[in-house]
Amino acid sequence: MKEFVKTVLAVICGYIVLTIIGFLFLLIMFGSAVAMGGGKVTLPREGVLDLDLSTFTLAEQSEETPVPSVTSLMGGMDMVPTVGVRDAVQALKFAAADPSVKYVLLRADGVSGGMADVEELRKALSFVRQSGKAVIAYTEGPGNGSYYLSSVADKIYMGSQHGGENMLLGISTQSLFLKDILDKVGVHVQLIRHGKYKSAGEMYIRNSASPENREQLQQMVNSIWKSFSSEMAAAREIPEADFNKLVDDLALNFPEDFLNNKLVDALVDHEELLEKLCTLAQVSDAKQLHLIPFVDYTTAKVLHLPGRNQVAVLHMDGEIVEGKGYMEISADRFVKEIDNLRKDKNVKAVVLRVNSPGGSVSASVKIRRALDLLQKEKPLVASYGNYAASGGYWISNGCEHIFSDATTITGSIGVFSMIPEFGGVTKKVGVGVETVGSNKHSDMFSLMRPFDKQELAYMQASVEDIYDSFVGLVAASRNMTVPAVDAIAQGRVWTGADALEIGLVDAIGNLEDAIAYAAALADYHSSDEYTVCDYPEPLPMIQQIMMQFGSGEEPSILSGTPFEGMGKAVEALKANQPGKVYVRLPYALEIQ
Repeated sequence: MKEFVKTVLAVICGYIVLTIIGFLFLLIMFGSAVAMGGGKVTLPREGVLDLDLSTFTLAEQSEETPVPSVTSLMGGMDMVPTVGVRDAVQALKFAAADPSVKYVLLRADGVSGGMADVEELRKALSFVRQSGKAVIAYTEGPGNGSYYLSSVADKIYMGSQHGGENMLLGISTQSLFLKDILDKVGVHVQLIRHGKYKSAGEMYIRNSASPENREQLQQMVNSIWKSFSSEMAAAREIPEADFNKLVDDLALNFPEDFLNNKLVDALVDHEELLEKLCTLAQVSDAKQLHLIPFVDYTTAKVLHLPGRNQVAVLHMDGEIVEGKGYMEISADRFVKEIDNLRKDKNVKAVVLRVNSPGGSVSASVKIRRALDLLQKEKPLVASYGNYAASGGYWISNGCEHIFSDATTITGSIGVFSMIPEFGGVTKKVGVGVETVGSNKHSDMFSLMRPFDKQELAYMQASVEDIYDSFVGLVAASRNMTVPAVDAIAQGRVWTGADALEIGLVDAIGNLEDAIAYAAALADYHSSDEYTVCDYPEPLPMIQQIMMQFGSGEEPSILSGTPFEGMGKAVEALKANQPGKVYVRLPYALEIQ
């Protein structure tokens, strides 16, 4: 008995000690975050705006006070701040008219963010040039995204040293197919869908892409590359066909290749670059060359101030899910946000900024209903970011006007349900399963047996009903016939450029274009007449910290390997709730 009491007391003491240590660690983390994020930014009186894209992450919304993750603190990793696309664009527009900014130095190597994010940033840099202020780019290892950005500059300087990773190769996407390995372990995936292009789940039932999936992916990458390559070639004043031949022939390997083919203006080492920058800044010494970090400039100049006449930007970023969570587009939380915007007399118009591959049908229906109510009272305009597909298109296709970036992935008007069946696995490992149920189909979603014909028909009927609702919703919203929508639906994904041609969007334009359009609908024709406010508001710092403790994410053993997608695919399979019907992309398409 004494030993038992000792053990219990030891456990209690250990728990108390660990709790105290955890609380102290939380205080330290909170203090470090305050120290890093709470100081006032001081800018030089004048200098060169240093847009170094390796120093921050480009995302949908800025984090008001960036909080380091637990893993970064434990591992001694540098914290990288997050800058929202609209804030970055606003900062560049401010810089264009700011006499303290002599010119913009663009260092695009290491750019993060999606293709549409990069597209919007390039358009803002073009605005800087049109205002009469120079943009100077420097690169050491140009890739598709970094050179696409750099090509907008007045001058492009490239490091003269060899050994850089020149990756201007065109774009591609890869799909993994797991049928063979699932067959070996005895897992059978039952896929119920409508839409021959709806490739969600195809990876589990095939060992190669279907002709329809291959067709849509090929057209998608061709369209995205066309948008990129045409602008890069035009900027450097060379024929697009010649530019693509250089890429196809792997003729852009060494710095001299870029120079000889007129893709950069000069090769420079570090000292030569400083000399050129000093000359442009009209200073005689590098010590007088004041570089203004872009993150600091954005923090100091882009202010989020509420006002009476608001154009609200509602950011829908992530997968559409049920509930009230903060990490994704949770239906209950966003319905409340939408209702608040509808009732707020200071909000005169709303821009729905969509960056979502879709998700839950029921959650999409809830959000769409709330948006329809809002639109009865106030102008509602959509702006598409990297994704506005499936459920992302469901919630937004009823907006009065839809702006999309050319490289946005949209459409995917299709429905699917996916139910794995593990009966084969149990047999292979020698495990017997005995089911006792009250009714004939009570074990339908037990995952231990395949569906029978009646159960398959039951699920197919549900999928068909939702697909018909989806197509009918789009037809009514876009003033099209149901057959016309069905012809371009079937789960097929489209780029924004292609979506414009088939009537799924109204214009190619960025978030700023959407804001100006919404303001005009509210009868505001000058930016001085209204303020722009972002919703939802960024999470408080303490909540960000608590979410870090609750995330529990650990890197997969496949992370950083060509098979990383396999781990994600298996997790996605496990996450599918039996019997649930989805309107979403199979998974985020990663364009290389």
